[in-house]
Amino acid sequence: MGQKILVVDDEKVIVKGIRFSLEQDGMEVDCAYDGEEALALAKQNRYDMVLLDVMLPKMTGFEVCQQIREFSSVPIVMLTAKGDDMDKILGLDYGADDYITKPFNILEVKARIKAIIRRTGRGREEPENARVVEKGGMRLDCDGRRVFVDGREINLTAKEFEVLELLIKNPGKVYSREKLLQLVWGSDYPGDVRTVDVHIRRLREKIESVPGEPVYVRTKWGVGYYFA
Repeated sequence: MGQKILVVDDEKVIVKGIRFSLEQDGMEVDCAYDGEEALALAKQNRYDMVLLDVMLPKMTGFEVCQQIREFSSVPIVMLTAKGDDMDKILGLDYGADDYITKPFNILEVKARIKAIIRRTGRGREEPENARVVEKGGMRLDCDGRRVFVDGREINLTAKEFEVLELLIKNPGKVYSREKLLQLVWGSDYPGDVRTVDVHIRRLREKIESVPGEPVYVRTKWGVGYYFA
């Protein structure tokens, strides 16, 4: 069965074009034209990915993204007409996994969707015997893509989970920001290493009791990050 995608943009011509192209690849597509409609659909359905425009009526894309993150870890790709780097970082800081700058090539959009879905493994049924990694008070269900700290489940985004999974499977190994960017986001990702810093900070805010004094994900100053 094809992936199910939610496309959110107030420009109906853009939505129509994306929908047609994705459906040609066998994907199921729902459409929303304002923030409130997008949030309602995200609550009612299980999607493999959300394509979310930044500038929307009623609620901004950032607000929609932030609220979706309160109940779902679905991969979210922000569509932004602005080229300013801080806008892109802000989008990631609200819980997005990636961004695409308008105007975009629909082939690029489809390639990015397929790459993220492939990495996150969404749409596949979970095997009965899920691989589990336990370190200290943390438990990582790699196949179910769930994280528990001291018995409490933590809701991570797709990228946050992938960063944590890489680090926890290689305890003590220090990864540079450049290496993390390459391994988790891919060599063709257009962003820079600040993306890694944003995700590490947000990850610490979720899994660490005192984010400023991390127990799990630590910094090797001048080198990179590692799982203690």
